[in-house]
Amino acid sequence: MSTTEKRTAAKGSKAELSYDLLRSRILDGTYGPGYRLVLSQLARETGVSTIPLREALRRLQSDGLVEVVRNIGARVAVFDATQVEHSLQVLARLEGYATAISAAHMSATDVERSRQVNARMTTALEDFDPTAFTALNREFHFSLYAHCPDAHLVALLEAEWARLDHMRRSTFSYVPGRARRSVAEHERMLELIETGAPPQEIEQIACAHKIATADALRQSQAAP
Repeated sequence: MSTTEKRTAAKGSKAELSYDLLRSRILDGTYGPGYRLVLSQLARETGVSTIPLREALRRLQSDGLVEVVRNIGARVAVFDATQVEHSLQVLARLEGYATAISAAHMSATDVERSRQVNARMTTALEDFDPTAFTALNREFHFSLYAHCPDAHLVALLEAEWARLDHMRRSTFSYVPGRARRSVAEHERMLELIETGAPPQEIEQIACAHKIATADALRQSQAAP
């Protein structure tokens, strides 16, 4: 490897490490919504130069985790009910298709594992914690996507879930009534998968499941 190639690789590695570091700090709440991401400050905190940090911020902006505001600069994206609804609408289409194509690759044991997660969600309804319930909800859906043969589709799903996760405020905090219905809809999806229903029917039900959450959120925001 030439000296130029080594420098390019090192730069790429630093940019990748910076991206992973900043992304993890956003997702775990270290950098909360609205937190200003000042390059000089980040460089002092991370020990990384501003060039790979700048590249990392561009990637995070593309991911929807960072926004650039006039007269403020880069900051962690803030909670926006409209943005959440848009992410849910995108997820609805992705999840519908992913669930449908995953179904054909799920054994009876796989379905039972997903059903056990849904059973834990049912138990969680008794002493409702929106954040914990949301974590179980994610676990349930990704227990289905684990069988998806399309890796690119799964990556898209992970990216859209990340847009929601970083906000640190559960959708179920705004529409707690959706929680119980979501559990019932999960069971309906599992029944369709278990009985070998047509992919089109599974896709329709899975898509409608997420759209119902988006609709509930919109209605909650419109209420006086």
